[in-house]
Amino acid sequence: MEVQLNEHNKQEYPPMHTCEHIINQTMIRLFGCGRSVSAHIERKKSKLDYALPKAPTEEEVSRLEKAVNEVIGQHLDVTTEFITQEEAQGRFDLQRLPEDASQTVRVVHVGDYDECLCIGTHVSNTSEIGTFRIISHDYDPEAKRWRMRFKLQQ
Repeated sequence: MEVQLNEHNKQEYPPMHTCEHIINQTMIRLFGCGRSVSAHIERKKSKLDYALPKAPTEEEVSRLEKAVNEVIGQHLDVTTEFITQEEAQGRFDLQRLPEDASQTVRVVHVGDYDECLCIGTHVSNTSEIGTFRIISHDYDPEAKRWRMRFKLQQ
């Protein structure tokens, strides 16, 4: 069976993009929020925005950085599977899919730590990511949005 997926308009830097998956799942686990509401992923540095009711404390930011690096350090395999949109229903938020999305979707797994729908490029193992560092962060109380900027060090 030949799988037909939508075209992807951007070539991500695989270590940074895979790290985004780990950060998203770690944010869910630590703060009970959803995945990032906005992302700008680049090779040198990246930024992610999260909907949070209040700004994380410096201690919480440090705990996030430590937790992400612990996951990276587990040397988890990054794998993919293809399922139908029908099979994805209830398992994933399909609202982010484009209207013309193919009926087949790709699920990216980071070990058993995270799984999400994604058509981007990834490393094959978290050992290829490097060390995650939060380089700055700020909070907009009106928008209830926390933004973090980060980079990876090899």
